[in-house]
Amino acid sequence: MTDTATPEQHTDAQAPEVLYDVADHVATLTLNRPHRRNAISVQMLMELTACLQRAERDRDVRVIVLTGAGKGFCAGLDIKDALAGTGIGGGGKVGQGAGAVNANIRDLPTVVLHEIDTPVIAAINGGVAGYGLDLALGCDLRIAQSDARIVPGFAKRGIVPESGGTWYLPRLVGWARAAEISFLGRDLSPERAEQVGIINAVAPDALALAREWALEIAANAPLAIAAMKRLFRHGLDETFQAHSDHVLLQLAPLMASRDFQEGMAAFMEQREPRFSGR
Repeated sequence: MTDTATPEQHTDAQAPEVLYDVADHVATLTLNRPHRRNAISVQMLMELTACLQRAERDRDVRVIVLTGAGKGFCAGLDIKDALAGTGIGGGGKVGQGAGAVNANIRDLPTVVLHEIDTPVIAAINGGVAGYGLDLALGCDLRIAQSDARIVPGFAKRGIVPESGGTWYLPRLVGWARAAEISFLGRDLSPERAEQVGIINAVAPDALALAREWALEIAANAPLAIAAMKRLFRHGLDETFQAHSDHVLLQLAPLMASRDFQEGMAAFMEQREPRFSGR
């Protein structure tokens, strides 16, 4: 099934800027502005938020894969549109004018991405920079294509990572390494990005490996996976004792679920489990 989350947002003459496809419990979201290296527009922000929320609501979706159409993942905000005064940040303004984003902070894709419980894999199929890099950092897993280019060049553009990069990067790689990457602003090869902990794996075909991982994750118990992600997120800002309390609160409904019974039965019968998400 291929679609967009909100088809009413575009006309027949205007291609959807985020493609939405579900197969085998995996939702694939594809940023769809290949002629602009999938640079972010206001329309793409709206469609991406809608697609993420749609996947989170869909009980058939157990994993999300985020990738880009064409040869790039996402080049960041559309600088050409911004300079023309029609894109995000046009005229040096964020909340006014033709390039304004009239949205609640909670509805921004990067915030939604952080708050959903469905695991998300970024298949970085080419260049990634700016907002696109923040999007990738907000995913749970990141697989980079062997010819991808990671561009943390905010310092060379007189700006800071505007959508979570300063929050994610020190947590992923540590303070000193985050400072090195951000202050120097050098491009990173996929191998170097994997070495410092930004990337989980490098592959000749990032999307193929992302789908392989997604299918493996989708075969596990979805309620347990969602609970793990929720606990990871809460654990970033709470004490060990508070976290232990939250773990116990998650255990009760999980142990009462059909999936827990199925997992135990499959173990005893030495077979692969068949989880229903209930």
